[in-house]
Amino acid sequence: MEIGVALPQMAPGYGPGTTVEWARRIDAGPFSSVSAGERVTFDNPEMVATLGACAAVTERVRVLANLWVLPQHPMAMVAQQIGTLDQLADGRLEVAVGVGGREHDYRALDAEFTARHKRLDEKVLELKALLAGQPPFPGADPVGPPTVQPDGPVILAGAMGPKAMTRAATWADGISAFSIAGDRDEIERTNLLAEKSWAEAGRESGPRKVSGCFVALGVPAAEEVLRSFTARYLAFLGRELAEAIAATARTASPEALAAVLDGAEAAGCDEFILVPATTDPAFVDVAAEVAAARA
Repeated sequence: MEIGVALPQMAPGYGPGTTVEWARRIDAGPFSSVSAGERVTFDNPEMVATLGACAAVTERVRVLANLWVLPQHPMAMVAQQIGTLDQLADGRLEVAVGVGGREHDYRALDAEFTARHKRLDEKVLELKALLAGQPPFPGADPVGPPTVQPDGPVILAGAMGPKAMTRAATWADGISAFSIAGDRDEIERTNLLAEKSWAEAGRESGPRKVSGCFVALGVPAAEEVLRSFTARYLAFLGRELAEAIAATARTASPEALAAVLDGAEAAGCDEFILVPATTDPAFVDVAAEVAAARA
């Protein structure tokens, strides 16, 4: 099982040098990918520019957009951004897409929040057509630049429930799921559902299965850092629910991380993403030691 590391975009203290320092450290470690996600009405850096910087300063790891909320955006612009990122990464780009769950982000971008699942299906088809070189409308030139990868990047679906998984099985190359607790049983249920959905859709090959969890390493009082981060990140759900969910986060030591990784591998994951609860670069060093010990 591969192990990727996300940038600590959502953690307090993200500053001007964080993106480049973390990307270089991740690229130098025993990791498979560096990733960043999309959120608008928060204090995190913007995803596409951040991934562009990662692509420019790394040479080995895949650059993963995790997760691109397609119903918020016009697909011609997304296609151009994907082409640009794939060129910057020299074909190392991978993309996870989904509907998101934050109405405020949709409102901030003047996008409709309703019927977003249906619109995701439609936008993925439009995006694939644009990446294949079809013009956005009759008489127009194709959207460029073309991707380095001849068929475009791998597209994962941020799907976890049965309905979303069934829809995703018709167009995605795999799934990008998440378990806040890093729970093996939860991860396995999601992976088995993906395999079942792909088989029922008549897909010739099974889905790529990616998951992840929040992690705190390399800092004092790591458990408190992890729970505080999780509650802050989920505050849009309301304080009571956010704190209840945050109480389930438990990956706050090298030993806990090793156990989560063992469980994720046993659950059938192809890759597991560590999402840092801290901007302290010591996180990468500790995570690298845990990953190297499993090799």
